[in-house]
Amino acid sequence: MARAGLSAPVNVTWEITFRCNLNCAHCLSDAGRASPEELTDEQCRRLVDQLSASKVFQVNIGGGEPFIRPGFMDLLAYAHQKGVVTCVSSNGTLIGRDLARRLARMKMLYLQVSLDGATPEVNDPIRGRGTYQRIIQAAENLANEGVLFSINTVLTKKSYPQLEDLRRLAGSFGAELRVSRFRPSGRGKQSRDHLGPDKEQLESFAAWLEGHELVRTGDSFFCLTSEKRRRKGLDMCGAAKMTCCISPTGDVFPCAFLQEQPFWVGNVKTDSLKSVWDHSLVFARLRNLQVETCVECSRFEVCRGGCPAMAFHTYKDINMPDPECLVNLNMEMAS
Repeated sequence: MARAGLSAPVNVTWEITFRCNLNCAHCLSDAGRASPEELTDEQCRRLVDQLSASKVFQVNIGGGEPFIRPGFMDLLAYAHQKGVVTCVSSNGTLIGRDLARRLARMKMLYLQVSLDGATPEVNDPIRGRGTYQRIIQAAENLANEGVLFSINTVLTKKSYPQLEDLRRLAGSFGAELRVSRFRPSGRGKQSRDHLGPDKEQLESFAAWLEGHELVRTGDSFFCLTSEKRRRKGLDMCGAAKMTCCISPTGDVFPCAFLQEQPFWVGNVKTDSLKSVWDHSLVFARLRNLQVETCVECSRFEVCRGGCPAMAFHTYKDINMPDPECLVNLNMEMAS
């Protein structure tokens, strides 16, 4: 089914604006300033119409910072009206009591609030001075209003030692912890050396995940997880198979971490998402990707070579294996 392609993506990542009030060291899209080429409100609504017509189950909306975009709450309401479930990723710094109250009235919304450390000493060097306290205040506002949300942290050298503290902190707000994988895209290219987790941390994290079934990862760590945990969800890269990414200017890519020119497949201002999904040669290539050096591996059927984005950003070649696959890590550690 993955090779043939579904009739539509199950979910779509939509980076809705480049504008952001923070300057996080590992930002996947190098966000900061808005682009004059960003989709207009009307173009956004037309895109929502396409998503609804294609029966896309969920749209994961990020940025930049979504809540900084004028009219964003109206666009959310429009998506819900069209039957599209939304998951919004926010840095949390703009979520005061009034906004939390408005979000509580949205029944087709799930929220992720980013936090990169259980203490200001770890979080603030990554996300900015004073952000820890502002994010904690946002979490309190959301919890007080009964908004469903998770605390999202990127696994880094700095956050790894605080995973248990982060899990307990999320629980104190009635939220789950979601751990995302560090990928060297955007500003992550420059921060990889000092933020990217080392081999020992990745190996230990895989074991830690085994004992924390309620910690969410999405498909971020499918090549690092145990067979038992893998059976609960996606067991290979979903890019072009189950998901794709739309940039703030309407450009379409396989995933948020492959927003690079070789993987550009069209623009929703001029191309329908359905047409791009069905006919893109780039998407067809990813659906049939087979990393030859991994074919004989005992884990191949449950990994398929790992994350193409990690291979691309490490080797500039998606036909190479994921450098952080458990098998590769174990071989490197043994040597």
